[in-house]
Amino acid sequence: MSKAFTREADAPEEDDEGAPLAPSIPAGSKNYITSQGYARLRGELLQLIDEERPKVVDIVHWAASNGDRSENGDYLYGKKRLREIDRRIRFLTKRLEIAEVVDPSVHAGSDQVFFGATVTYVDDEDAERTVTILGVDEANNALQQISWVAPVARSLLKAREGDEVILMTPAGQRTLQVLQVSYPTPGRDG
Repeated sequence: MSKAFTREADAPEEDDEGAPLAPSIPAGSKNYITSQGYARLRGELLQLIDEERPKVVDIVHWAASNGDRSENGDYLYGKKRLREIDRRIRFLTKRLEIAEVVDPSVHAGSDQVFFGATVTYVDDEDAERTVTILGVDEANNALQQISWVAPVARSLLKAREGDEVILMTPAGQRTLQVLQVSYPTPGRDG
């Protein structure tokens, strides 16, 4: 069979410009996520299916009834937007199917770094940083949240307060010292 008719199973879905829609999950790994992250993804999926897609379908239907589709901006944009919505629906469906919901509060009181931990560390240049280790689809760097597959998170996982870990960067090896580890209180995650 020609390569043109096959699809790489591990390749992340891409937008129209070829950019990945979201970070990929390492092959053979589970899609770890907190219950809040899962609820957010599920909410987005339902909003796309129940609200946004039907509105765009109505616009495309109305625009198609106006005649010449080749120069009809509403029709052309609507069809493009419909493809984007359908692509996002497929992506969210796949991510939710493989999601492994984890409750980080089960580790409350522990000084060891696991998924869902908020970790304060200092690097070898005495720069202190606090990050929360979350799922690939819920991490937001602007909120000091990093994905569990990020190099910093991979270095920190399983370490304990007071431990020094090695972080490999393109600029070379860095040493991180874990200062504090905390988790959400039981009954609340993320």
